[in-house]
Amino acid sequence: MNQSLEKPLFPPYLALLIGVIAISSSAIFVKLSDAPAPIIATYRLIFSVLLTLPFLCWNRGAIAEIGKTSKKVWLLCILSGAFLASHFLLWFESLNYTSVASSTVLVTLQPLFAFIGGYFFFGEKVRFLALSGGLLAIAGSFVIGWGDFQVGGMALWGDFLALMGAVTVTGYWLVGQYVRQHMSSFAYTLVVYTATSVILVAYDLAFGYSLVGYPAADWGWFFCLALFPTLLGHSIFNWIIKWLNTTTISMGILGEPIGTAILAYFILGEVVTPPQWIGGLIIIAGIYVFIRFNQSAKGVSSIEQATGEPKKLA
Repeated sequence: MNQSLEKPLFPPYLALLIGVIAISSSAIFVKLSDAPAPIIATYRLIFSVLLTLPFLCWNRGAIAEIGKTSKKVWLLCILSGAFLASHFLLWFESLNYTSVASSTVLVTLQPLFAFIGGYFFFGEKVRFLALSGGLLAIAGSFVIGWGDFQVGGMALWGDFLALMGAVTVTGYWLVGQYVRQHMSSFAYTLVVYTATSVILVAYDLAFGYSLVGYPAADWGWFFCLALFPTLLGHSIFNWIIKWLNTTTISMGILGEPIGTAILAYFILGEVVTPPQWIGGLIIIAGIYVFIRFNQSAKGVSSIEQATGEPKKLA
């Protein structure tokens, strides 16, 4: 866990569970929309910003905080937004070439990259038993998606895009893990979502995607993507990353395929197969073992010691 003198008002692990349940709906809403992947990503973030803005009425200090933010933190926020934009573009596009199960399993392999990033950037060392639990949960993800993996042709390209989506979202969490020690959750979320929206709009214009002319159903799915997996998912993760590090959050997100499989059953009529049941139980067991024995995360203390910059408890 990140070390902080400020205690959270809500149990971080319970918030992590709520966030995982929320993001499990993401692939479902993307599949239901007929709009191009970049457009889906763009309006997901634009609507997220619009839904966040009214909360400025209750958090007016956020404007002053954003104005006082250092140039370094601003640049890191933009970098975080670039990572998030890349993640959505890569993952949403992958769903056009491969199955929901294959894409979701590959994009949730974030812990593999989080283990590496946490060690090199934050000096985090994962205990052997915790690492074993992490690998067990990852194995469970493969059990869920194994029978649905499509090898060869454009499906293989889709799998590659999903894997790169895992790399970029890990970069997003790693940057956020550091920045959240210097910004409040609300200010960080608002700045990053705005930066992501601008980057995605620029991408759409550069590659000739129309920003208008989509059916009413698509606009409904855009709104759902903003409300559920973004505001109730990613925004919650942005809050808890002050207390739980990137590796722990990435481990929790391994539960996403379970939620996605359940939602796919009720919404898309997809049957929950025996491998999905077995894989889900393996993931739950692996996550439990990881959280139970992962007590060595150091947050950003190593960076602060290296840079000499004090923490802000905002």
